[in-house]
Amino acid sequence: MKDTIANAISNVIKYDKLDVEGSESKYTVNIISDEFIGKSIIKRHKMIYAVLDQYIKTGEIHALTIKAMTLDESKS
Repeated sequence: MKDTIANAISNVIKYDKLDVEGSESKYTVNIISDEFIGKSIIKRHKMIYAVLDQYIKTGEIHALTIKAMTLDESKS
């Protein structure tokens, strides 16, 4: 499922770094992308949730922790 999550995100969001960890329907997504520039944390999370919505609805993802940063934010 980690590969499925990573592939779904990479099909929609251009990123500098993407890590997906977890198992048994509980996952953590750490993503660095300049597509988040000017977007609030809520909007960034909504972008990720929109990509993964089908897996959340089926229960394949039950809990999702997201850390979404821009490249500059990741350096500080």
